[in-house]
Amino acid sequence: MPADVGDALVGWLRRGRPHCECANVFTRVRAPHRRLSPGGVSAIVRAACTRAGLAKVNAHRLRHTAATQMLRAGAGLAEVGQVLRHTSVSTTSIYAKVDRTALRASALPWPGSAS
Repeated sequence: MPADVGDALVGWLRRGRPHCECANVFTRVRAPHRRLSPGGVSAIVRAACTRAGLAKVNAHRLRHTAATQMLRAGAGLAEVGQVLRHTSVSTTSIYAKVDRTALRASALPWPGSAS
């Protein structure tokens, strides 16, 4: 995790996150203080895009971009799956298609082949 992201998380937990019984890191700022829904996260991302003058994207696009960049930086599918909280490497393997090197590494050898 980049240092600036870690600093932002620490700041949120110490000064931004409302006091509540919810065990999730990210909660609604307004009552009722419960976990952010996937739709809530996408709404926040779209609003940030609008403020920045960028084309609107949703939270899934951010997950996809993070996974793709991790693979290009040399992370393995297991590491990417752990960050994305996938329970199966087959779910994570869809991200290998964007990186031919990672796709080759995840492919099983052809039955009966020497390699």
